[in-house]
Amino acid sequence: MPETNPPLVLIFGPFDPSGAGSLPADAVTCAALGCHALSTVTALHVQDTASVEDIQPVAPETIDDQARCLLEDMAVQAIKIGPLYTAESASVVAQIAADYSKVPLVLHLGAMPGAAVLEDSDPEEALGATFELLLPQTDIAIVEHQLLLQWQAEGLLPEVEGGSAAHALLQYGARWVLTTATPMRPGLSSYLLQGQRNETHSWPWAAPAARVHDAGGPLACAIAGQLARGRGVAEAVPAAIEQAAALSAASFQPGMGQRLIRRSLA
Repeated sequence: MPETNPPLVLIFGPFDPSGAGSLPADAVTCAALGCHALSTVTALHVQDTASVEDIQPVAPETIDDQARCLLEDMAVQAIKIGPLYTAESASVVAQIAADYSKVPLVLHLGAMPGAAVLEDSDPEEALGATFELLLPQTDIAIVEHQLLLQWQAEGLLPEVEGGSAAHALLQYGARWVLTTATPMRPGLSSYLLQGQRNETHSWPWAAPAARVHDAGGPLACAIAGQLARGRGVAEAVPAAIEQAAALSAASFQPGMGQRLIRRSLA
């Protein structure tokens, strides 16, 4: 039988030593989905399942060296970007993405940590740089609906007259935006996918049985995996929602903090 390589997904994200989210959790998730994850570490966490005690961003030059070493060696089929804690990190990742603009890019946006764990860094500045530099190159951004509303209330994201909170990300240049837990009517929430050409698709969203860390991580990885297989965004999202639901069905509590997703189909 001829050898068949699995799809290659390059992940930019911080190293979480608890395995709760980001690296290495994303690598495990990609493996469960039949993909091979390549990793570029953007920061180092000191944390357990209860809290993050410290975050040390990696130097932009080191981020650049890691990613380009991999990209020059292997044909990556998709890129997934997680938290970026400095404007300099966002800038260097944006430069890399621009040089590989034909590779589908998934941007998973999440709540930024407080300044107390990010010495000499401005989380708001990093978020602004992510919006301005990375969204224009993003094929699909994934974010919780409530988080978008929070950013708008705090003045971190502009409000769009006559548009939803997701339209602010589309105005920055993202081709598609997928919001989770988006209220549609009382008692009904959805995954809502919106595109640059006013395309709208929705699928039912149900709250997880247990509150877990990095609840959106499996979905972001699954979408990256689907795009790596050559699917378009509108086709990739429903397939990824189904995969993520299977991956997220089981959780466990290894420590004194949050429950973790088991991240395995076995």
